[in-house]
Parts: sequence; C-alpha cells; structure tokens
Amino acid sequence: MSRIDYSVWDHIEVSDDEDDVHPNIDTPSLFRWRHQARVERMEDFKKKGEDLNKALSECRRKLAEAQKKTKELTISSTDDAKAELSKAQAEEKKLKKEERDWEKKVAEHEREEKKMPWNVDTLSKEGFSKSIVNAKPESTDETEEEKEQKHKTFVEKNEKQIKHFGMLRRWDDSQKYLSDNPHLVCEETANYLVIMCIDLEVEEKHALMEQVAHQTIVMQFILELAKSLKTADQQYQDAFNDELESFKERVRGRAKIRIEKAMKEYEEEERQKRLGPGGLDPVEVYESLPIEMQKCFDDKDIQMLQDAISKMDPTEAKLHMKRCIDSGLWVPNSKTNDGDEKEEDAAYEEIKQDQGETKTE
Repeated sequence: MSRIDYSVWDHIEVSDDEDDVHPNIDTPSLFRWRHQARVERMEDFKKKGEDLNKALSECRRKLAEAQKKTKELTISSTDDAKAELSKAQAEEKKLKKEERDWEKKVAEHEREEKKMPWNVDTLSKEGFSKSIVNAKPESTDETEEEKEQKHKTFVEKNEKQIKHFGMLRRWDDSQKYLSDNPHLVCEETANYLVIMCIDLEVEEKHALMEQVAHQTIVMQFILELAKSLKTADQQYQDAFNDELESFKERVRGRAKIRIEKAMKEYEEEERQKRLGPGGLDPVEVYESLPIEMQKCFDDKDIQMLQDAISKMDPTEAKLHMKRCIDSGLWVPNSKTNDGDEKEEDAAYEEIKQDQGETKTE
C-alpha cells in the first residue's frame, strides 16, 4: 500500500501570528513588512521565470532560422553557398547548445518554485470568475394609431365573449370562463369594459352598469397582478400554473359527479314508475327468476309456466309467483275476458320493452 507524502505541509508561511515578537516591536507593522517582503520576492521570482522563458523562446526562434538557412544552403551548389554552409552549421550547433542551457535553467527554476513554502497568497487560487449583466430589453412603443387598430381588431373578434364575461356575477364563473378563454386577459378587454360601462350609464341602465363595472375592476386587478408576477420568482408563476390546472381538474370532477347524480335520479324515477302493486320492480324480479320461468314469460306460454312451476319446490314456486304478482309480472285471473287477455299481452310487451331498455343501459 502506497504511503501519502505529507512533506508538502512542512513549510507553510501562514502562521506569522504564532511567532514570538519582542514587546517593543509593533506586531501589525512587522506582519505587514513581512508580507510586503514576501510579495516582492514572489514578484522577482516570477519575473525571473518570465525572462528565462522569453530567452528560451528567442533562442528557439533563432535556431529555427539557422536550420532553415542551413537547409537552403545545402540545396545550393555554388562555391559561396558551400562556404556559408559551414558557418551556418556552426551557428546552428551553437544555438542548439544555448537551447539546452536555457532549458536546464527553466527546469531548475520550476524545481525551485515547487520547493518554495506555501503562503496565504499561493495556498488557493480562484477557480473561475463570471459576471452576468442583465441587458435591458428594447422597448417597442406602439403609436396611437397602432394601439387603436389593435384594439379594434381584438374587439371585432372577441366582442361576444367580452360581453359574456361582463355579465358574469359569481367569482367562480369568472375564474372558470377566463381559464377557458385566457386570451381575454389583456388591456383591450379592460378598455372595452370601461367603454361598455359608460354606454350603459348613458342609457340609464344603472344596474347593468354596476355589474359590468365590477367585472372591469376584476380584469384590471388581474392585469396588475400579472405585471407583478413578471418580476417575481419563477416558483410563484409555477405555483399559479399548477393551481390553474388543479382547478380545471376539480371543475371536471364536479361536473362528472353532477352528471352521475342526475343519471341516478333519472333511473330511480323510472324505477318508481315501473313498480308493481306490491312495490317490486318487474325488471329486477324478472332477472331473479329461473331461466325456465323467464322463457315462459318471454313466450307468454301459460301452460309452459304451469309445467315449470310443477317441477319446482312448492315453497320456492310460491315465493316466485308472489314476487311476480307484487311486481305486476303476473296478474291473477287475467283470462276472465278478451279485454283482460289484451291487457295481459300489453303488460307482457311493456315488461319485455323495459327489460330490453335495461339491458341496453
């Protein structure tokens, strides 16, 4: 297992306040002088490193030029070129030696920098620095003609909806209507409602004027709140949007419950109309009968009904027949005359029709 080298922490110049200072020496001044001397040493050391790197770069530039010149002279075949070639090669060799010397000095300087003790100026460095300046958006001021044309176009398109909103009385109705028609929440709607109030007052329709005035103030307050939301945190606007969606869901849920309640009331009314003399529902009684008895009522076959009853337990048969009589499915002594038989047929047809409607529902 490799060991961690903690020697880097052995020399840190950050504990000046722990040094023993003579009572006659001003401690803050001493610390300030020490810090100033350390900063000057660091600046001198940094400048030395910059000079070394600059000298190395200059040497490499000269070496590159010498190598280029040597290459050109090597290609040339003139006598003067051959004489110059030896000088160029000697210069190139000299510059290479200087380059190695400068590289050694730079490497030595870097080693010295690593050995230098840390202090309050070198312990940490700024990771990043970023400044953001909010640019003011360009204002697009509309002319009076453009505003008038915009208002006219909007009113022509939405006049009916604006008037409907102006006649709403309940807060919940206004909220739902604007949720379904969010395009009405604008200055054009508020301006039209103001004009509408004036026209109603001129026509001496005071009650209507007060009603529309109420909705006008509602719209103006909504617009003022919207302006403040533009400068508020995003979380407030997100909360508003969430509440708006929740409200829509609650409205849909309440509407569904109301529809279901109305359907149940309608079904109960129809059931009450079907009740027989004994207070039983003929549809429910028919569905509770054995299959054999249901077939008898479907075919209106009395003989088949008598055969089915004779095969059943007397107690069970008596119970079924009593329920049939109480629900009106079976009318005792229904064969006394032709009129009664026709009435029985009509009763059977009505029962079958009710049964068919129930299955359809």
